[in-house]
Amino acid sequence: MRFTVVLEKDEDCIYVVTVPALPGCISDGRTVEEAMSNIKEAIQGFIDDMKSEGEPIPSDIEIIGNVELNA
Repeated sequence: MRFTVVLEKDEDCIYVVTVPALPGCISDGRTVEEAMSNIKEAIQGFIDDMKSEGEPIPSDIEIIGNVELNA
């Protein structure tokens, strides 16, 4: 399975990772590598919970593009 993730650096220089296709699936890390490793574990746990509850596993989102504004 493949899921798109969003990686952002917060005000404390911690990398926060979310999974748009799995609302509520979130993790973090002090480095990009740590954050990506942690989100893999979080995704697996999230999916395992969904399976145990008989919920369907959502497919990944389709990325259509980005929007740029001159604000």
